[in-house]
Amino acid sequence: MVRKHHAQQLYDYHVWANDKFFARLKELPEDIYIQEIQSVFPSIAETLVHMYMVDTIWLGVMKGNSMAEIQASIASVQEITKDNQLQKMEKLFQDLSAEYQTFLHHESDLDKEISPEHPQFGRLDTQLSELVQHVVNHGTYHRGNLSAMIRQQGYASVANDYVFYLYEGKAEK
Repeated sequence: MVRKHHAQQLYDYHVWANDKFFARLKELPEDIYIQEIQSVFPSIAETLVHMYMVDTIWLGVMKGNSMAEIQASIASVQEITKDNQLQKMEKLFQDLSAEYQTFLHHESDLDKEISPEHPQFGRLDTQLSELVQHVVNHGTYHRGNLSAMIRQQGYASVANDYVFYLYEGKAEK
């Protein structure tokens, strides 16, 4: 059996953890998804929109898209997430995950050097795998926000630590 590159495994974890949250959110009363609360974001829905936006941006960066293409993707995400319904957001995440998986599967060198340019921060010399790590870390941070927001509304969240992903994967083999 060929082992996946660590960046691919981390991204698989990111998808697994997001899926855990969508499954949990579908079990809870619908109003907690859009309920405005005092937190990092005004609602669970807005947190998911932010996560989706950032994941979209970074995929564009990893693909080597121009800043104009990335700006266009931001405008597109803003348009398609306006109503931010739970089922629609879940489908958007699934579709974006499929794009990531295709990209990561077809990329011959996940450790290759890349140098994205940011209009405010300038050039970053890094590796593609480090950007995947960033996407996963960003998602983990905001899944922590989601857990707190769910608990703040009186419900249990869902276990989504990386080690649980590893244990679940081991049990499935």
